[in-house]
Formats: sequence, structure tokens, C-alpha cells
Amino acid sequence: MTLKFWNEKIELIKREELELIQIDKLKKTLINVYENVPFYKKRLDDCGVNPYKFSNPDEMENIPFTTKDDLRLNYPFKLFASPLDKIIRIHSSSGTTGNPTVVGYTKSDIRMWGDSIARQLFSLGLRSGDTVQNSYGYGLFTGGLGLHYGIEVLGAITIPVSGGNTERQIKIMRDFNTTAVCCTPSYALHIAEVGKEIGVDFGKLPLKVGVFGAEPWTDHIRKEIEDRLKINAYDIYGLSEVMGPGVACECSCKNGLHIAEDYFIPEIIDPKTHKRASKGKIGELVFTTINKEGMPVIRYKTNDLTSISYEVCSCGRTHARMAKPVGRLDDMLIIRGVNVFPSQIEEVLMEIKEIEPHYLIIIDKRKYLDCMEVWIEVSEDIFSEKMNALEAFESSIEHKLYSAIGINISVKLKEPKTIKRSEGKAKRVVDMRKGEKP
Repeated sequence: MTLKFWNEKIELIKREELELIQIDKLKKTLINVYENVPFYKKRLDDCGVNPYKFSNPDEMENIPFTTKDDLRLNYPFKLFASPLDKIIRIHSSSGTTGNPTVVGYTKSDIRMWGDSIARQLFSLGLRSGDTVQNSYGYGLFTGGLGLHYGIEVLGAITIPVSGGNTERQIKIMRDFNTTAVCCTPSYALHIAEVGKEIGVDFGKLPLKVGVFGAEPWTDHIRKEIEDRLKINAYDIYGLSEVMGPGVACECSCKNGLHIAEDYFIPEIIDPKTHKRASKGKIGELVFTTINKEGMPVIRYKTNDLTSISYEVCSCGRTHARMAKPVGRLDDMLIIRGVNVFPSQIEEVLMEIKEIEPHYLIIIDKRKYLDCMEVWIEVSEDIFSEKMNALEAFESSIEHKLYSAIGINISVKLKEPKTIKRSEGKAKRVVDMRKGEKP
């Protein structure tokens, strides 16, 4: 018998049954943090939530949010709910400013993480006979090792190639008959670009699936990747503070990312009022972990802006689906009083077929006013046009950006390969007001 689901019982569970499971797990989680994490004990006492009598999920709204600053202030292990002799893995952020955020995992947490990712990879059509090239970075970043164990739980072959050395990546794809690749979407585009340069026809490779995350990307970028690599490209979502990759993932329907609701409870809140938003509205995504032992988080504010649908997916799965995040609150740019997300600019640019999917947003201050400029790569054919034709093309893009966003944004066309490529998360914004350089 051919299985259609990794865990049919939980993936097709009725909403009312799932909510009962969530309440039971949530109560146990609240008791765990109350008894073992002084930070959360004080929080629960101050807001009047008794974890031992917890039964109404609406009480959750009384509990204050957990933020990244809370994790940094409790650096390194003060939010761990399990003793260090039960922790078998530690991950952390890069910590470029101040203390990094640190996350600990027990054996049970690692099993849950692997199961969540295996379930999601299965929903994309991957099976034990597949060969998965994991090009996420290994180390303290959760991407590499998170996907690694999920692939192994699935039973597929794992190639732990990590990031970088793109020509070697392509050689491995050809020689090892890679059927799926995992990396950031910007690095997938770079692989496609290098492959074209060295004469690779991706359509003749066994490669069929790409699992991309760790940075925002639009459906226009999806189409670029699919056209260039001749694959189906899927979005996977996660953040280290909650677990890592595998909190949510698209299925083959590509109609939202299924949240593993037996492990994580999502909320959408209004970014201004911090109250729960109406169903279907875009707001800030908040997560509570209900299956983690090592370091549960209660009402963690992700900074990601999205919406959630609770309708049953056409694939049959009943878990809630989050839309692709439209941006991050900490990535939002305010230019002369207008809120601008990099994803809005990308949406406009990717509609213009003459340009390459490589761009950089430059923020600066001129004559005391904030201003924005977008550098865009174009092909050699376009760049070799006469100056007046290039200026007309720049003006047409500026008009499109103004129509969509409502502010004047200067456009500068750049020669091929002048914008730095990324082997990890792409840097799309350079804020020269802060001393950053392109």
C-alpha cells in the first residue's frame, strides 16, 4: 500500500480533537516552565495564570509575550527548563550585537524536530529512496543540522555538503544523482547562475524538489528558481528560538505553509495593539511551543507578518496554514513616513522580465531627508544599450515602484555580477545611515 501521509492520524485530525491535544500539552508545558524557569514563574504569577488549573486557552492572552530581548537577558541557560545533564544539543544565533540567543534541546526535542521535518518532506513527495543535498550551513545555525536529522528520519540519503563552493555543489548534484536540494532561495539562484555559466542543463539532472527557507522570498522568486533549476520549489519556515526549520512547511499544493500544530500553537496579533487579530487578517506571528522539554517558549513574538487560514487544505491536511510572510517588523523601512518592506520592492522588480533576480536596496540621508535607491542587475545585452535607452528603462522602473509603493525610489542599473552573491541569507538592504557599505 502506498502511503499518502507520514502520520495520517495526526495530519488529518479533526480540529476539535487537535484543540484538546493542544490544551493538554499546553498545560503540561506551563507547569514545566513554572516549576523550572524562574523567569516564567514570575511571569505567570504576575499575570494571575495558575498552570495547575489551566483549562481555558483564552487565558493565554493574559500571559505577556516573550521576546528576543528576553532570551538575550537570560543568556545563556536561564530559560532552560531541563537540567544541563538532560540537554544534548545547543544552538545559538550569530550574536553580532550583544548576547546571542541560545536554545537547548533534549533527546525528546531532537526526536520531535526530526519527526516534524520528516513529515513535511514527505508532504513534498520525498521518500526513503531520495537523495537530499543539504546546502544549509552546519554549526550553531539551526538550518543545517535541523534539516539533516529530518532527512535521516525520513529515511532518505543525506548529503551534508553545507554551503559554499558552488561548482562542487553542482558536481555533487550530477555525480550523486541528487533528487532534492535544501538551501536559501538566494543561494538556489546562485547555483542556477553558476550552472548556466559552466554549461549544466538542470533539466537533465534527477533534481526534482527544492526546500528553501531562512530568508523571505516571493512567488516571483519561486518561479525564477523553478524555471532555472527545473524543479518544484517549496517554502519551509522556522526560527531557532521556537525550534529551527520545520515549524511550518508548504505541501505539494503550494497554498500556505502547514504549521505542526501538535507541536506549536500559533497566534496572529495586531502589531500596534498587541491584541489578537481577526481571523484571516495579517499581523505579527506568535508561537507557543507545547512539546519542547529543553527550552519551551511561551507566546514568542516572531516579528514576522503573515496571516493564518484554518480551512482544510485541498491535500486533506487539517493543520492551520500560514501565508508566506510579507515581511518582518524589524526589516520594515520607514522612508519619509511611509512603511516599506523589501518584499514589496521585490514583487515589483520580479515582474520586469528584462532584469536579473539580483538587487540591493540602499538607504541614505541627503539634505536631512531619508532616501532610497535600488541597484538592479541587468543582462549584458541590456547594459550595452545606449545611454538614453538605459535612462528610459530606469525611469520606467522608478514609475512602477512609485505606483506600487507611493514614494520616489531612484533606480541604478548595474552590470552583470556586480551585486555580491550570497551562500547563506541574502543581504538585500544596506543602510548607509548606520555606516554600512554596499
